[in-house]
Amino acid sequence: MFKLKLNLICGGALMLMASCGSKNAAPELTDSGLDPNKFVAEVDGKSTGLYVLKNAAGMEVCITNYGGRIVSISVPDRDGKFIDVTLGLDSVQAYFPENNQTDFGAAIGRYANRIDHGRLPLGGDTIQLPTNNFGHTLHGGPTGWQYKVYDVNEANDSTLVLSITSPDGDNNFPGEVTAQVTYTLTADNALDIDYEAVTDKPTVINMTNHTYFNLNGDPSKAITDNVLVINADGYTPVDSTYMTTGEILPVKDTPMDFTAAKEVGADIRNFDFEQIKNGNGFDHNWVLNAAGDISQEVVKLTAPATGVTLSVYTNEPGIQFYSGNFLDGTVTGKKGAVYNQHAGLCLETQHYPDSPNKPQWPSVVLLPGEKYSSRCIFKFGIEK
Repeated sequence: MFKLKLNLICGGALMLMASCGSKNAAPELTDSGLDPNKFVAEVDGKSTGLYVLKNAAGMEVCITNYGGRIVSISVPDRDGKFIDVTLGLDSVQAYFPENNQTDFGAAIGRYANRIDHGRLPLGGDTIQLPTNNFGHTLHGGPTGWQYKVYDVNEANDSTLVLSITSPDGDNNFPGEVTAQVTYTLTADNALDIDYEAVTDKPTVINMTNHTYFNLNGDPSKAITDNVLVINADGYTPVDSTYMTTGEILPVKDTPMDFTAAKEVGADIRNFDFEQIKNGNGFDHNWVLNAAGDISQEVVKLTAPATGVTLSVYTNEPGIQFYSGNFLDGTVTGKKGAVYNQHAGLCLETQHYPDSPNKPQWPSVVLLPGEKYSSRCIFKFGIEK
């Protein structure tokens, strides 16, 4: 299905750890300050590690194969200082569900976002999935792929290829699915994420990345001052359980309108608007005007304080903008940072939430003999 190209690995991680060569040597930290030794573990008989991508411009991306999670992204600000613009944790154990039930940085599968009450209509039958969020199935269910160890197929300084085989009946989803996620760091400071999957039975697939971004480079400073543009004239409203209603409504003359640049915090507490109240802020899917044209910029995020910009490109029809509403200070992240409400935001490229129950929306069904393909590009820049 996919080629397996195994590179030499030291202790489950790229040969970055000085301790692999000398027991007495101090650990060699990544540019973002991570200790790779803290990401070496064994989970369900599989090894975990930390993998580092770096380009000639100095941009660094650190990823663990536990959940395919992006742990850090270091980019230059307008003064040339490199800052980490993502939320994450300092060790692989911190990502274990018994310690923190978070989706920080994860490659989400099988189905990103929510499925209404876990009811999955497929082939004339309705399959009941386990529920884990306000009565719905969220991000693949209670034991989604964010809590699995991905196999490492290829690892070098520009590319990391991960794969996972999800058995038939995994969280009650039908079909054995083999999925691959390829992370590529380009010379022009873009992280290109490519997803592929095949199945042996009809099933549904909707993968995404769940990185929390904070372009201030300081999670103690909320993302409410970041400036956002979403090239979308419509969005999918939700009820009080965050479930899509099946409608597509216009953003014009509402707080959901980001067609012109505005601060994330401008309307984030406008609870007189029902959708802000229902989402406890922004936690909605926008229907992208690009309609899958990956050459078009669909989102631009800018931090005035640092000048760092993030442009998003995708072949997906939608994007979930989540403003970190449920971060509540109970999670302590990298370097002891406390993640309070709005410490980061997510931009999850996707098919629309609950598409299996909304036949009027683009299909997420994958059949044997077909290949699922999805792509997202996070391109970083500087605004002087």
